[in-house]
Amino acid sequence: MASTETLEEFYQHKFSGTPANIQREIGDFNVFVVEDSVNPQGHVTVPYARRDFYKISLITGDNLFHYADKTLHVKGTSLIFFNPNVPYRWETLAEGNTGYFCIFKEAFFMEKLRSNLGELPMFAIGGKPSYILDEQQKDFVSGIFQKMIDEIGSDYRFKQDLLVSYVTELIHYALKMDATETLHHQVNANARITSIFSELLERQFPIDSTDQRFTMRSPKDFADQLYVHINHLNRAVKETTGKTTSALIATRLVSEAKALLKHTNWSIAEIGYALGFEEPAHFNNFFRKHTEVSPSAFRSL
Repeated sequence: MASTETLEEFYQHKFSGTPANIQREIGDFNVFVVEDSVNPQGHVTVPYARRDFYKISLITGDNLFHYADKTLHVKGTSLIFFNPNVPYRWETLAEGNTGYFCIFKEAFFMEKLRSNLGELPMFAIGGKPSYILDEQQKDFVSGIFQKMIDEIGSDYRFKQDLLVSYVTELIHYALKMDATETLHHQVNANARITSIFSELLERQFPIDSTDQRFTMRSPKDFADQLYVHINHLNRAVKETTGKTTSALIATRLVSEAKALLKHTNWSIAEIGYALGFEEPAHFNNFFRKHTEVSPSAFRSL
């Protein structure tokens, strides 16, 4: 089941307890060397789950990265951004991972910057979380992480400002690597309506238990919530995204269905019900229509 792992639980399986140097006064920020963060009790299998914190990793190695409904084979060096809204899990294919990672709560960033992390492409749902680095880029990013490590143990009065600037530098370095990714700016009323629609849609995910239900399934459900006519919502979404409201809802449902089929042991009937389908046959027909395979066939792939 895709549950939510707390920062304390993360420290427990990673270090067999909370490190003494965690910076509670600065948004629970901390930074580590990957090689120094191996659990002394041996390898611990980490479940596919959301976390209640942000994480930025510089990893060199051979790994599978399970993120939402996708699986990426990450071999070599990657800069990867994790956010609290999307469940994920690492699967190490070969021993010897090296690198760094830092973790922090949203308060770490928001206290100093009036910025919405969720608007950034690497933290946005459906965005680009992973950036492949060459040796020169690896050295540069390693230098930023090393500065964090040097600073976090210091007594410098303004070290939070400095640590925030290092995290910001990592973010902008990744953004500059992919010039085709741009920040989303709400330029008109249609874009604002579409943005709110998207937020309402995403607010229903991920599905964490069989008791949870996806209830807003039709464009009319969203139009009623937004206090706009359904035709107005449909026009705004179509103009902004090029897709229909129904298509976006269906795409998100399929994405969640794939994640649940892949990462939970729930029955197909339970998954269908959680996604708002009263009858298993309706869920089977919906899934087959959008993927050309049945839920059971997809699960066995």
